[in-house]
Amino acid sequence: MAPYEPEQGTTDAEELSAGRRKAARYLVPVAVAGVAAATIGLVPALASGGDPDLPKLTAQELIEKIAASDTEQLSGTVKINTDLGLPSFGGGGAFAPGGASGGGDEDGEGSAADPAAKLMELASGSHTLRVAADGPDKQKLSVLDDAAEYSVIHNGDDVWAYDSASNEAYHTKDGGKAGDRSGAKGDLPKDVPTTPKEFARQALKAADKTTSVKVDGSAKVAGRDAYRLVLKPKDAGTTVGRITIAVDAKTGTPLKFTLTPASGGAAVVDVGFTKVDFAKPSASTFDFKPAKGTKVTEEDGKAGKHGAGDFKGAEPEVNVIGKGWTSVAELELPGGQGLPASGSADVPADAQRFLDSLGDKVSGDFGSGTVFKTRLINALITDDGKVYVGAVTKDALVKAANR
Repeated sequence: MAPYEPEQGTTDAEELSAGRRKAARYLVPVAVAGVAAATIGLVPALASGGDPDLPKLTAQELIEKIAASDTEQLSGTVKINTDLGLPSFGGGGAFAPGGASGGGDEDGEGSAADPAAKLMELASGSHTLRVAADGPDKQKLSVLDDAAEYSVIHNGDDVWAYDSASNEAYHTKDGGKAGDRSGAKGDLPKDVPTTPKEFARQALKAADKTTSVKVDGSAKVAGRDAYRLVLKPKDAGTTVGRITIAVDAKTGTPLKFTLTPASGGAAVVDVGFTKVDFAKPSASTFDFKPAKGTKVTEEDGKAGKHGAGDFKGAEPEVNVIGKGWTSVAELELPGGQGLPASGSADVPADAQRFLDSLGDKVSGDFGSGTVFKTRLINALITDDGKVYVGAVTKDALVKAANR
C-alpha cells in the first residue's frame, strides 16, 4: 500500500485534527482504571510471511476508524520492552521481595502490593502482561515474572492489587475515581499508558499540523490483519523520530505501538499484543478475594503510610512552554533549591560522581544547571531549583529556560 500524506489545506487539516481529537476521546482504556506504569513499551516483532492485502485507506479514514472503534471487551497477552538508556529498575527479579518497588517494611509501612509504586517497575526492561477488559468498570492487568505474578483488578468500586511473591494485597474503594487528585479516595497514578490503545491515545493528542501522518502499508499483529499508521514530527528539537501504530483492520483497535527516537537505533517504546481475543471475558476474571494468611493493606484516604494517599496535595504547579512535540514542562523543586553543589558534604563522593556522569553542565540567560538525558525524555535542573523537562533536545531545554 502506498503511503498517504494528507494535504496541508486548511479544511483538510482541520478535519484531520478533528478526527484525531475524536479518536483520542473515544479510544477505550484497557489498563486498570487509574492504575498504570510510566512510559513502557512492547516488543513483539511484526509477523513475517507477507503483509496482508487490505483495502486502501487514507490517514484521515484510518483515524476515523480508530475513533469509531467500540471495543470495550477483550483479553490478551502484551509484551513490553522499554529502552530509555537507563539501568533496569527491576531486572529479572523486579517483582520479587525486596525488589525495586521497595515493598512494605517490617513495621508494616506501606505495601508491597501498592500499585502506585509497583507498576513503576514497568518503566524499564522487558515484561509480559495479561490484560482483560469488560467495559469501563471491569479491567484486570497481570504482570508475569519467572516465579511470581502481580495483578491489579478493577471491579466496580473496588480496586484490588495482589503480589504473589510477598503474599500481600492492597485494596481501595471508589475505583472509578482512581487517579483523581482532588482528594477522593483511591488516589492512584493516572493517564499513563499500559497498552497500545493508551499509547495511541497519547500520540493522537500530540498530532497536529506539526505532524506528518501517513498510512504506511499493512502488517500481521497477534495473528490479525492491521494497517500501519505513521506519525512523524516535522519540527526540529524533539527527540521523537517517528511513531508507528498498528490498527486492527476489522475493529479499529490499536494492536501495536512503536516509538523510535530521532537519534535512531532500537525503539525506545515498543508495545504490542502477541495474543488478543475480542470476546467478552468471563465474569470470574475480575473476581478477587484474598486467601487466608494474605496481608491486606486498606487505603483509607488518610495521609501517610499506604503510598497512594501520599500523592495528595504534593503535585507542583506546571507551566507548559511551547506546543506539540517540542513543548517543555516547567516546574520548581520543593524548597526552591537545585541539586547539591559538587563537593557538598551532604552528598557522598560516589553518589556525586554518579550524578555528574549522568548530566551535562549548561549555562545561559537563566543561570546554570545540569541536563540529565535519556533516549527520549531530557530534563534541565537549574541551580536555583527550576526543572524543565520534555521529549526535546538539550538545546531546546536551554532555549526554554532562557525565554
